[in-house]
Amino acid sequence: MRSAPSIRARALITAMWLMRRKQVYADPEKLRESVDSGRRHDREEPPSLIYRGTRVTRTDVDGTACYTIRPKALTSAKHVLYFHGGAYVHEIQRDHWEFTRRLALETGGTVTVPVYPLAPGSTCAETVPLVRRIHDRLLGDTEPHSRILMGDSAGGALSLVLAEQLRDHGEDQPKEIVLLSPWLDATMTDPAEPALDRVDPYLSVPGLLEAAHLYAGGLPLDDPWLSPLNGKLTGLGRLSLFIGTRDVLLADARRFRDVTAERGIDLEYWEYEGMFHAWMLTTLAEARDATRRLVHIVRR
Repeated sequence: MRSAPSIRARALITAMWLMRRKQVYADPEKLRESVDSGRRHDREEPPSLIYRGTRVTRTDVDGTACYTIRPKALTSAKHVLYFHGGAYVHEIQRDHWEFTRRLALETGGTVTVPVYPLAPGSTCAETVPLVRRIHDRLLGDTEPHSRILMGDSAGGALSLVLAEQLRDHGEDQPKEIVLLSPWLDATMTDPAEPALDRVDPYLSVPGLLEAAHLYAGGLPLDDPWLSPLNGKLTGLGRLSLFIGTRDVLLADARRFRDVTAERGIDLEYWEYEGMFHAWMLTTLAEARDATRRLVHIVRR
């Protein structure tokens, strides 16, 4: 999409600069400090707001709490498995819970949110097999045409890696794989990223690289488990991607768009002018527009 951001979006971007939201990702040391100081003992418990208009159940898979959110009047058999962002090191946030609740209510279907373990305590060698077991356990009884994998940022990458794992093991593909501001290349080496870094009010390359190393656990950063842009990408469910132009991850999203086009892979690509990382989780006009598109993708 090519249109100027709304007044509220511009105001929020200005506030992010004034509040120095970017400083955690601009400095690897501050990133590490945020990992240590941000961990809560109650991180597995969603806020009370998630229960408004919904039924919520908890299932533990190998010690990982997974919350399944359904509207009280279930009108769709579709089941979204949603992975939250946070660079693999930061906890699920209130915005994630609010978004997944809205998604369940507006689609009339089911949304399951795993509170998966974080790096450095859990690296990709443990996390990727875990999310596959979560998928098999919680979506195994759902028809493939009703399964949707979705996630923002690192969660978007996890969704894509999981789809590749399912293909490689001969399992059914989900109907849809939806990537919201996805982190597709952990190497952070695209030559366009320094310019994007200067206009991104939230993310920055140094902190992302530090988080990538914490999650890698010794794997090279270009491994497809860390950088799914390097995966095969063929034989997957239908792909959709949402991104903003003030996101340092935009360069890799555009490369993903180009790679899929070169390989003849269908991709629905939505680029919103002037929008920042993971803006889809907000209540801005642009987020409401994206949500309408997401509801269509889930329900179609």
